[in-house]
Amino acid sequence: MNRSLSVLVRGRAAARCAAVVLVALAATPSGAAELKPYRIVGDTIPEPLGWRPGDPEKGRFIALDVDLGNCLACHSIPIPEEPFHGTIGPDLRGIGTRLTPGQLRLRIVDPKRLKPDTPMPSYYRVEGLYRVRADRIGKPILDGQEIEDLIAFLMTMTR
Repeated sequence: MNRSLSVLVRGRAAARCAAVVLVALAATPSGAAELKPYRIVGDTIPEPLGWRPGDPEKGRFIALDVDLGNCLACHSIPIPEEPFHGTIGPDLRGIGTRLTPGQLRLRIVDPKRLKPDTPMPSYYRVEGLYRVRADRIGKPILDGQEIEDLIAFLMTMTR
């Protein structure tokens, strides 16, 4: 079996099983981030990564900010005052009724675990990535609390 097919098969198998994965990265002198350990169960990360409940207003800011979530680059979001919406990713209208917070959490933290060929970046991983800007090496795009804020915002999208 060639390497890319093998990786694809393993990725799909991992997504189908109720795998439990622990991720814990220690801070290093190079400035690498310390990520809160999490476990993956099926297609979810059931426990929050933040230290407080998510704030939908902060999550909206994260979704729209080009240096943070930049969700509009790829997704259509029901925010009519924003003129440009992406079409690469799925429309996020109604996402709060289609997915649970745990399912959203895995899709934001490590979307390639569910769909290896997705162009969506992994917002909470720092290892096993490629083509990372030099100033971002060892740093996640979002911290755990920002992910929880973004999920809180996404959960408000029920229509």
